Amino acid sequence: MMTKEYRFALAARFAMTIMLLATGIAHFVYVKGMLLMIPEYIPFRPTIVYVTGIVEIIAGMLLLIPRYQKKAEVFLILFFVLLLPFNIYACMLHVDMEKGNYEGDGLLYLWYRIPLQVFFIAWVYFSACRSS
Repeated sequence: MMTKEYRFALAARFAMTIMLLATGIAHFVYVKGMLLMIPEYIPFRPTIVYVTGIVEIIAGMLLLIPRYQKKAEVFLILFFVLLLPFNIYACMLHVDMEKGNYEGDGLLYLWYRIPLQVFFIAWVYFSACRSS
């Protein structure tokens, strides 16, 4: 019998998986914009875009498999922390990821992106780590 807390945690992991599937797919749809988010001095930028998209999709699915849930949770928390500098870099350059140009919102984007990143970290922690 599933407890109410477990059902909530499972639903939260499922929602995070859906979000990660969407953002993972975006790595293949908005390649040009994703490339602009990575400084040019970093080698293999296109490969990084594709690999991180695949990683997001796989990590999201692993959140739903009890055997891998804890490892996926730890990985995703680290992953979200590591992505933050790239989001800051993209904001400083006014990257519009969807249009693939430098006409985005800029630093205003950080006013919700940083809290959103913290929210994602807490979401993964409370739905995967604490529930297991």
